[in-house]
Amino acid sequence: METLVCPMGGGVTRLYSNLTPTLSSMSPLPLQPVEDKLDPVFCQAQKGSPLCPPDPAELLQQCEEALRDRPPRFHRKFTELSDGDGSTSSPIRVMQWNILAQALGEGLDSFVQCPMEAISWSRRKYLILEEILTYRPHILCLQEVDHYYDTFQPILAGLGYSSNFCPKPWSPCLGVEGNNGPDGCALFYDQSRFEFLDSMNMRLSAMRIPTNQVAVVTMLRCRSTGRCLCVAVTHLKARSGWEWFRSAQGSDLLRNLQNLVQKHPTGLTGDPGATYIPLLICGDFNAIPTEEVYQRFAGSPLGLESAYKKLSQDGLTEPEYTTWKIRPTGECCSTLDYIWYSQDSLRVDAVLHMPTEEQIGPNRLPSFSYPSDHLSLVCDLSFKENE
Repeated sequence: METLVCPMGGGVTRLYSNLTPTLSSMSPLPLQPVEDKLDPVFCQAQKGSPLCPPDPAELLQQCEEALRDRPPRFHRKFTELSDGDGSTSSPIRVMQWNILAQALGEGLDSFVQCPMEAISWSRRKYLILEEILTYRPHILCLQEVDHYYDTFQPILAGLGYSSNFCPKPWSPCLGVEGNNGPDGCALFYDQSRFEFLDSMNMRLSAMRIPTNQVAVVTMLRCRSTGRCLCVAVTHLKARSGWEWFRSAQGSDLLRNLQNLVQKHPTGLTGDPGATYIPLLICGDFNAIPTEEVYQRFAGSPLGLESAYKKLSQDGLTEPEYTTWKIRPTGECCSTLDYIWYSQDSLRVDAVLHMPTEEQIGPNRLPSFSYPSDHLSLVCDLSFKENE
């Protein structure tokens, strides 16, 4: 396993002006651009301001004002679940989302029904932040992030998130003129809810050969319960015909995660009866539920379950779609994104519904209403009571 350990990183002229003081208080990150490369709209410098995180509700309202000319946003409801298991704390909200790399949206992905104005960064960045602020996750797992250093890291740091980012070794974004650097996976967590223990970046292998796909793995301790959680975010190889490759990548990730959680003392979990630290694995797997890599995760000895199966009547079926787009090759409506969790240690308390076909509209995604071709997955999880 090739790993790289990275340190954890510590907005409209009026909208995010109070975020900037946070930047000067955080340790510099590797490859971080100089200050004048920060997004000038989101990260206006305001020297000498008191160090004070902004009010997320106010930022959301101002973001909505900046988007007041767009069609109505998707209104999605949570399904509350109760399976009779007790929980030790208030739920942990998790968001999984492939946000669509800006360079790919503009250059390579060819969304033929999406106007270029709708896919411009000047609009999309507000839509992306609006989605995050609407649901306020404690753990945020993102793929196709190509504006990490100039936008997402500084803004979310100002909102109290710490984070880690792993770029792809050979990101396709780099082949697009005017790109903002490589895309990759990013994992953010709410520092008021979690204490950082460890983090590493993985370059996934297939048959022992390093690939272009990556994962970010972070070990956290819940401040209210003292219990630990190992969180991973990944993005597996895309395209039909690469099913075997995704399966090998998934196996590599599972093997490394199993080694990681089993090597840590079980006392770290805050549950003396636990055999390993609970896992939360979020990602765009580029695989439908019948594919081998999905089956590998579903049948893993780590006892993983997919949170979004909870929305189905039988509890066994994934949503009909997590991505819906129209490219020159035709329309694609598939389920590719998942939130996996350790079912012995964690329970699902609520799951956010997918928008309807009518809400998405005939031109599909992305659109003036929604910034990505993938829909966000959001669920609330709790630690189960010790037996």
